[in-house]
Amino acid sequence: MIYRSKAPLRIGLAGGGTDVSPYSDQYGGAILNATISLSANASIEITNDQKITVEALDRKEEESFDVANALPINGKLDLLKGVYNRIQKEYPFTTTGFRLSTFVDAPAGSGLGTSSTLVVAILGAFVEMLKLPLGDYDIAHLAYEIEREDLQLAGGKQDQYAATFGGVNFMEFYEGNRVIVNPLRIRPEYLHELENNLVLYFTATSRESASIIKEQVKNVNSKNEKSIEAMHQLKEQSKIMKEALLKGKLNEIGEVLDFGFQQKRQMAANISNNSIEEIYTAAKATGATGGKISGAGGGGFMIFYCPKNTRYAVIERLNTFGGEVKNYSFTKYGLTTWTIN
Repeated sequence: MIYRSKAPLRIGLAGGGTDVSPYSDQYGGAILNATISLSANASIEITNDQKITVEALDRKEEESFDVANALPINGKLDLLKGVYNRIQKEYPFTTTGFRLSTFVDAPAGSGLGTSSTLVVAILGAFVEMLKLPLGDYDIAHLAYEIEREDLQLAGGKQDQYAATFGGVNFMEFYEGNRVIVNPLRIRPEYLHELENNLVLYFTATSRESASIIKEQVKNVNSKNEKSIEAMHQLKEQSKIMKEALLKGKLNEIGEVLDFGFQQKRQMAANISNNSIEEIYTAAKATGATGGKISGAGGGGFMIFYCPKNTRYAVIERLNTFGGEVKNYSFTKYGLTTWTIN
């Protein structure tokens, strides 16, 4: 028996960083994001060898253990083991052994929410196997707790909810880990045009988001006015982006993204760097009206809004930097699970 799941990665369009505590606890955060046709995949295959094997197929990493209620957290495949440990703690089950395999369509540290999406996918496989009575909010919150509390990984809250719910969502974040997901009913022609005009570019570098996020947290705790004001502006940006998408004001999208990029730079050091600035300047000079770094910043993916038919010239220019333009489409569906006999 094999239990499978997949969860979509996401593009953050506005408000990035305002989902991170303590900002979201003190001021309330707001983010607009959209899931795309790149995903994190997980499968659990039942075995009878009294072994628990965990493997990341995309990274060619594997570990195997005798069946136990908790697996060691040692810096290798911790997301996979962390989910198993939490499931055994909350919903204990007996096993003759299994192989947990994962594959993610984008590298870790790329800014598309890969780690959190992977946790959601792994959770989904266990929910499918054990028939756990968990709804979308339950799964997203449990994924958040596994990452942020159990494994002590720095980060925000948006990725777990995007991966679980899917689609284009306006998300609100409040004190006490309270999250409200508002699905947006965007006209199909607006969404098609957004998809056509939004170029997704991988800078061919990955980054460790934790250090950037930790500085962001420090800036809020120390009442750094410049950083906090930037976050206020990014929260406002998410509302402006929501109105532009719902009303079809697509000619404003690039400027809204550009405004957010200017604010994002103020939140913490190393969000941008010389390479990112060079790429951004070149894209704008070739026809993009705005863009942003996806995720915490420092590397990974960037997105650029290229109106009319400028995407082709922008892509040609981006290709000179040694990265890769990634094809994608928006997807409506979040976490999906199924069983193979």
